[in-house]
Amino acid sequence: MNLINVEGLGKAYGPVPLLDDVSLGVSAGDRIGVVGRNGGGKSTLVSLLAGRVAPDGGRVTHTRGLRLGFLTQRDEFPEGATVRSVVLGERAEHEWAGDARAREILAGLLPGISVDTPIEGMSGGERRRVALARLLVPETDLLVLDEPTNHLDIEAIAWLAGHLKDRTLIVVTHDRWFLDAVTERTWEVADGQVHRYEGGYSAYVLAKAERARIAASTEEKRQNLLRKELAWLRRGPQARSTKPKFRVDAANALIADEPPARDAVELVRFATSRLGKTVYDVEDVTVRVGDRTLFEHLTWQLGPGDRVGLVGVNGSGKSTLLRLLEGTVAPSAGRVIRGKTVQLAHLSQELGELDPARRVLESVEEIKRRISIGKREFSASQMLERFGFRGDAQWTPVGDLSGGERRRLQLLRLLMAEPNVLFLDEPTNDLDIEMLTELEDLLDGWPGSLVLVSHDRYFLERVSDRVLALVGDGRLLLLPGGVDEYLDRRRRSTPEPQPVRAAEPKPAKNSWQAKKELDRLERRIEKLGDREADVHELMATHATDHEKLLELDAELKAVRAEREEIEEQWLVLADEA
Repeated sequence: MNLINVEGLGKAYGPVPLLDDVSLGVSAGDRIGVVGRNGGGKSTLVSLLAGRVAPDGGRVTHTRGLRLGFLTQRDEFPEGATVRSVVLGERAEHEWAGDARAREILAGLLPGISVDTPIEGMSGGERRRVALARLLVPETDLLVLDEPTNHLDIEAIAWLAGHLKDRTLIVVTHDRWFLDAVTERTWEVADGQVHRYEGGYSAYVLAKAERARIAASTEEKRQNLLRKELAWLRRGPQARSTKPKFRVDAANALIADEPPARDAVELVRFATSRLGKTVYDVEDVTVRVGDRTLFEHLTWQLGPGDRVGLVGVNGSGKSTLLRLLEGTVAPSAGRVIRGKTVQLAHLSQELGELDPARRVLESVEEIKRRISIGKREFSASQMLERFGFRGDAQWTPVGDLSGGERRRLQLLRLLMAEPNVLFLDEPTNDLDIEMLTELEDLLDGWPGSLVLVSHDRYFLERVSDRVLALVGDGRLLLLPGGVDEYLDRRRRSTPEPQPVRAAEPKPAKNSWQAKKELDRLERRIEKLGDREADVHELMATHATDHEKLLELDAELKAVRAEREEIEEQWLVLADEA
């Protein structure tokens, strides 16, 4: 039976319907990824499914007693809230401290953070982690997640994907690696409809490419982009790490004549002719910020045509390294040599100031009217179309643009200046999947040196040729194994996160009372162990009685859960004693 049924659903904001006569269902065990353009109706769809928004037409029905958890894009908390009040609510200390699942979630999402920590003053990433913990700790039948990876670093995203692998869920996200890791079906929201595909993101790409080929679509550019991305999926790190679930023969046939995404030799030749032999040389550099030493005796070289992905924990110095190369951060010791022909463009995480009165097209043409990428030339208007500003949208005042549209415009203005060195700090913020593939295609033909900082693992592996890591000890490490090697190194070098513990129980009035309580708990643990052994014997005796086995299995689970809880109480009390 479906957990959610949708019949003839319709919803519009203004004259154009976002959803028109949509019917679908969500069953237990479904793991659904929702994709589509920004503004196409993804968030509206999941809000309707969760019952947070009323439809204009049709109906959404939930099965009786459905326990649904809904994560919105905005993390809002009551004034004065703490981690304890938000995540644990009124649960008693011993209750949540004895709950292995709650402890695992708190340890995975909030390592080293006390449950009594105030939420006020937390960073965006920490607030997102608290919001996720609030959602994941209670028992739910269905999770509805709207951009759950926002503000999370690569490690947190990997933990979240592992935790969600057995949950029934619907997730809206632009993180293509995350979609492949956690989903088994894909819904594409486009033109008022929801198109359904079997499999995660990789399978969705294949199915779309096959449909375009079979229909002999006239959208030649779109087909080319799909084939290029499919070729990347089959040949790149994504294929090795996530084993996309699509038919290998069909995929190979579709990309048989598709060349590699980038002609590395030709691009390096172009880059060398534009840059010469020296781009950036970092020689024995030390950088201190306050009492912290971010880099110590760092020596590194960025050469012509190098495409580097930079990873590291938050605060390890990724953005500082870009500013060091840019010249806005001075080294405490050592020197940074910049090539004489370097023309740098730096996309930072902050949105630069744009004249709100200018039209979008005017804002681009004031930089340059035409641009050459590889062997092709594009006008400012053509580039705007590639960046999602089509038709009349090019004459929209900049002041009327959304945050995501401003981000796209800022990035395009940088590219129109035809730099030969690009620093991109979290460029994927607010970009949808279609825009990400367009940006990847542009960068494939861009001849220059590139340093990319991104928590979007798919984009980072797709655009860069090698991965470097800042691990917080002042060094910059080359990782031949890419992001997988980085995560493996972090797991081996970082101690297992300790679960957040409850406040220690008040000490017993004397040692005799503490010993008495410990003895009582030990006797109960022993009895539960004996009962577990008895249940195992009974299960062997009734091996052919299916109903009796189900009954005994339920009892066995209850006995084990009670024993684990009492053992936790014993550990806390013994530590105090």
